[in-house]
Amino acid sequence: MHWGQTEKIETEVFARLPDNLRRSDGGNEFVRVQSLGAHATMHSGLEGPSFDRDGNLYCVDTPWGRIFRVDPQGNFEVVAEYDGWPNGLKIDRDGRILVADYKLGIVEIDPSSGKVTSVVGKYKLEGFKGCNDLVIARNGDIYFTDQGQTGLHDPTGRVFRLCKDRTLELLLDNVPSPNGIALSPDETRIYLAVTRDNAIWRVPLLGRGVTKVGAFIRLSGGLAGPDGMAIDEAGGLAVAHAGLGVVWLFDEIGRPTAMVESCEGLMVTNVAYGGADMRDLYITELANGCILKARVPVPGRPMTSHLD
Repeated sequence: MHWGQTEKIETEVFARLPDNLRRSDGGNEFVRVQSLGAHATMHSGLEGPSFDRDGNLYCVDTPWGRIFRVDPQGNFEVVAEYDGWPNGLKIDRDGRILVADYKLGIVEIDPSSGKVTSVVGKYKLEGFKGCNDLVIARNGDIYFTDQGQTGLHDPTGRVFRLCKDRTLELLLDNVPSPNGIALSPDETRIYLAVTRDNAIWRVPLLGRGVTKVGAFIRLSGGLAGPDGMAIDEAGGLAVAHAGLGVVWLFDEIGRPTAMVESCEGLMVTNVAYGGADMRDLYITELANGCILKARVPVPGRPMTSHLD
């Protein structure tokens, strides 16, 4: 493959939220504000896919405060339902389910009881703007984004690191809508989806802080911008482009290698790698309440079809 050729990869529906779990009642504050409409409705808001050790896929339903478990056959089950707005979800090496919740901060979910426990809800006595996504380092440190309603009009979104000793460190406070977050395989840098600027930032880590933060990838189009991300073993990024209906695949130096196209709606929100060889990409799609699946190439080894 040479520069200017990008593989086009098709998706299929892995799982669809059943009708009995779709909400039709209006008046949801989160939906009204996020959709910029007084009478907006949303049957669900799938986000934050992450696999447990048994191959079950967990995801969140942001506006309705629900955590779903999806078995390998695509069957949905409600694990927890609570007064919150869960957004990002990750399962750590010990099997703990951690959630970045817009209303509550970082919480832990007990999958057997549905109990929700606060991990951190404040910074220096003040609440967060609205936590969005998180990633867990090998040593147990949690990196998370605090997005709220920030954007180019208010570039004050933040990125935090919650250390294993519970020390909370502010790494960035000047981001116009920090959303998805990923760590490089060697954990020396963060990749940050900056939704309202339609960009991916590279954030080198230095000691207890960051240095030489810059734009890594510039995108265009879509109704929103880059949302959730996942990283492969070679350091390549999978970026869900919300409102464009695609997931972009980039190699470790930021070259586009493939475009994974949604077979459903345009609102692809987040991604996770799964399968025995970690080459199956699972994608949450908000508009139609689906989880999509695509087979993606091994890094550096292209598939056959191309989009010229």
